[in-house]
Amino acid sequence: MRTAEITRNTNETRIRVAVNLDGTGKGNLDTGVPFFDHMLDQIVRHGLIDLDIKADGDLHIDDHHTVEDVGITLGQAFAQAVGDKKGIRRYGHAYVPLDEALSRVVVDFSGRPGLFYHVPYTRARIGNFDVDLAREFFQGLVNHAGITLHIDNLRGENAHHQCETVFKACGRALRMALEADERSAGVIPSTKGVL
Repeated sequence: MRTAEITRNTNETRIRVAVNLDGTGKGNLDTGVPFFDHMLDQIVRHGLIDLDIKADGDLHIDDHHTVEDVGITLGQAFAQAVGDKKGIRRYGHAYVPLDEALSRVVVDFSGRPGLFYHVPYTRARIGNFDVDLAREFFQGLVNHAGITLHIDNLRGENAHHQCETVFKACGRALRMALEADERSAGVIPSTKGVL
């Protein structure tokens, strides 16, 4: 089982993340930011990743530190759980629609962090959630998981739909990249021999 549990405690947040990359899509998500929990649940369900997150942050200031630090901690958990990356597909991609919205996410478990994020939200907030925080989450994730992630919202009018297609597509892309490749079992998917 590819699992990890990471705890991150700072003056701003206290976060515990447990992940099972070979799960069935079960989540126990409690960040204190309801819309963010809803988005994380998309990664869980569509990525078939079991995820347990408990975050206590300085929400009296705003949601920024909590959302960013969950990304950092989840990235660390992914890096630990995936290990040396032998036998994984490495690359994953997904297109996901939700009514008028359509997003594409492409991931590479390259060992090189890079975020290329193009999401032209039609409004700045979804309920109380600042849409800028979605980028902060993904930046923390890629920096600490060591992945390259391309996120493109190709169309959309409803900001909730735009954001949800991004997170659903991310889950699907992660699922594909992390799947075992039977044709290269035990092999690191790189000509370098290391990722």
